[in-house]
Amino acid sequence: MTGIQEQACIDAAKRMTRVAVPVPSDISPSGSVGISYIHWPADKSKRSKNSPPLLLIHGFDSSGLEYRRLGPKLAAKGIDTYAVDILGWGFTQYDGVSSFSADSKVKALENFVNTMFGKETPFCIAGASDAQGFVDGVGPMAKLPTPLAKLGVGVLKSIPLRNSANQMSYYDKETFATEEAQVIGRLHCLRDGWDDAMVSFMQSGGFSPSSKIPLIQSPSLVLWGRQDGILEGKEYANQFVETLPNARLVWIEECGHVPHLEQPETTASAIAEFFNSDVETQVTSVQQSQPTYLVGAGFVGALAISQVLNLLASQ
Repeated sequence: MTGIQEQACIDAAKRMTRVAVPVPSDISPSGSVGISYIHWPADKSKRSKNSPPLLLIHGFDSSGLEYRRLGPKLAAKGIDTYAVDILGWGFTQYDGVSSFSADSKVKALENFVNTMFGKETPFCIAGASDAQGFVDGVGPMAKLPTPLAKLGVGVLKSIPLRNSANQMSYYDKETFATEEAQVIGRLHCLRDGWDDAMVSFMQSGGFSPSSKIPLIQSPSLVLWGRQDGILEGKEYANQFVETLPNARLVWIEECGHVPHLEQPETTASAIAEFFNSDVETQVTSVQQSQPTYLVGAGFVGALAISQVLNLLASQ
């Protein structure tokens, strides 16, 4: 973390570790891949006995470091919090991996959950920049020949594009849209193997989750920055509430596209309130009636793991 001054980032990086999770041989000939994650243990004095762990999933081409401000605040409120890097993004293993397709990402995530929590442990899941739930595929990038695809992904990690995205992400640009924020958000792109991993994902066609969102029956919380300059809240936030059978919406005021970075305390409080009402009640009910059913919850939903994987699946 040479040159990075933000203490929350330094602390998160120190907590980051990697675990080997089993995958099919077509993803890795060795039969496993290294998945990186950050764990913020819950304050035991604040944690309810029915409170499940929370799994934070970063947005497109990001890393668990984007939760560097939110994770500690959730843990302080009694929520056992994990931020996981999706295969091919963040600081996961690149070498010795044959496929970073959408399907490979899903399988690696499923096996990370099984490795960390077990197949019958209730857990909660939260994501960021989830309006992609209504966007299927990656468009023309999926059909580009590899040389052109590499040029395209090169633009994704370019400083001009990252600077532009950085500026668009925040309401209070002077405070938060700093050069260091851009540097932190771009760190994982500088690793050897990132370009090939991104091309592999793009050529797989990406995720196609839109038709599966209405199938999610569990209680869902939708958090949205009131001043989001990237994804219009009135359109996408309301679309989630209208599409998810059991969802409620909380607006985060004076906030842009990244509530977990710009308003982490307010965001953590909203999630904790959701945990204390909807989530713990749902987990208790599930444990009593269907012991093997896996429950999750978060910014956009309380999901069973099978629903999470189906939601992410490319086909």
